[in-house]
Amino acid sequence: MNTADLGLPVDVPSTALFTDQYELTMLQAALRAGTAERRSVFEVFTRRLPDGRRYGVVAGTGRVLDAVENFRFDAGVLGFLRDRNIVDEETLTWLGAYRFGGDIWGYPEGEVYFPGSPIMRVEGTFAECVLLETVILSILNHDSAIAAAASRMSSAAGERPLIEMGARRTHELAAVAASRAAYVGGFASTSDLAAGFRYNIPTVGTSAHAFTLLHDSERDAFQAQVDSLGRGTTLLVDTYDVAEAVRTAVEIAGTDLGAVRIDSGDLLLVAHRVRQQLDELGARNTKIIVTSDLDEYAIASLAAAPVDAYGVGTQLVTGSGHPTSSMVYKLVARAESDDQKAPLVPVAKKSTGGKTSIGGRKWAARRLDAYGVAEAEVVGTGPVPGELVDRQLLVELVKGGEVVAREPLDAARERHAAARAGLPLSATQLSRGEPVLPTEYVHGRSGS
Repeated sequence: MNTADLGLPVDVPSTALFTDQYELTMLQAALRAGTAERRSVFEVFTRRLPDGRRYGVVAGTGRVLDAVENFRFDAGVLGFLRDRNIVDEETLTWLGAYRFGGDIWGYPEGEVYFPGSPIMRVEGTFAECVLLETVILSILNHDSAIAAAASRMSSAAGERPLIEMGARRTHELAAVAASRAAYVGGFASTSDLAAGFRYNIPTVGTSAHAFTLLHDSERDAFQAQVDSLGRGTTLLVDTYDVAEAVRTAVEIAGTDLGAVRIDSGDLLLVAHRVRQQLDELGARNTKIIVTSDLDEYAIASLAAAPVDAYGVGTQLVTGSGHPTSSMVYKLVARAESDDQKAPLVPVAKKSTGGKTSIGGRKWAARRLDAYGVAEAEVVGTGPVPGELVDRQLLVELVKGGEVVAREPLDAARERHAAARAGLPLSATQLSRGEPVLPTEYVHGRSGS
């Protein structure tokens, strides 16, 4: 299956060089040592959440599946590696035939996670799994950071819709991924047409200050926009004088004016004044949209304001202060020998400075209290306790190299809303705090 099977119009190019050089040099050394084909288990996890955050959000899973499917070393890529003498001819031959043939399990997209959660588990030979480290981490770290910020913002916004407007504040390709992650985290639409084209996210947008400044008067600008886009359009009213602009807008569009947008000033004060003015002019159904460097705290501060929607840019696409999720990709188990039936043994890095990890192939489950609210993230090796069997979090994403769990983006969005609703109420507090669920470890055999 590829993106076309879901009606998505853009294919993903080869992702083979979205990696670090040491992945290939490790491969070459392992091929020479005869250890490259050892059955191995890698896991993605984070040792801690961003400072003060209470939960994380898994996003980018669908993009990871695309990346794994398109991890191919074509003639041009192999020529580049050969010209740079990055790896030897034996390794180039191996890479030319590369197709990931292992299994991937993971938290489904939109699910929440906590420190130590095995967010993704990649199983296969060492050679085929080690090459995927960088591309998997680059996608999950970025998208999960944006989705976590989006989740906090959507929680603060309540039932009011959020518009993603950050394309001009980040790399042009990152902007598309950010729009996707924001949609998973609860945003309703995007201004970025590439995101709408690629992922079928609803798109919105009408005009900027430049359009008003282009015309000889604000009245001329509003008239031109209404003539072109209709009375249901959104007029930007803070280019000159807000009160005068609102009067002019209603005079031109009538009481059927769709919305006005406020992009500067004391948003709380101005929103109240504009709402009062619109009501007095009879435009009681005209909505108010606010923008201007909003984050989750600014959105929460406007909860009592007569605001109908928020547009968010810079703070969203930069993760609201936390642009990465600090996830790592670690080997946690490998076979005792090259025999495909050899048992797995747990392995783990031993170091100081908080960079230790726990060996063994892991499962994860979320335990609920008597009221059906999540009370702990349970991570373990070996058999899953009977009471947690039906609460397991990892799902099969890739089996024998074939993607088996691709889904529409709306499914991830709905899953996140349900997952967040199942957490303790304190999860949505914006004040700094510890993870809302503790992570409990259950140790057993690593399994084979």
